[in-house]
Amino acid sequence: MFGIGELAIILIVVILLLGAKRLPDLARSAGKSARILKSEARAMKADSASTSASGSDSVPGAQYSVRPGEPMRDAGPTTPRDAEGRPPTSPQ
Repeated sequence: MFGIGELAIILIVVILLLGAKRLPDLARSAGKSARILKSEARAMKADSASTSASGSDSVPGAQYSVRPGEPMRDAGPTTPRDAEGRPPTSPQ
């Protein structure tokens, strides 16, 4: 993908743009972000494993859930419709 020469040039450009004093702070904050992301991913895996182990098929916060093999029910249209399924037109 990139050779040693290209990576060296990119590194030199980054040092010139950001300055040598800001690079350690940048690397430190990138490391913290990576650790937070990794811990959140582990927590999500553990949470999804515990909910699948409990047998819950519903989505938290959902008003209704459909279990496998159960037919979905239509709640009907939310706006009034005429016989052909179109919304009524207002008189002019």
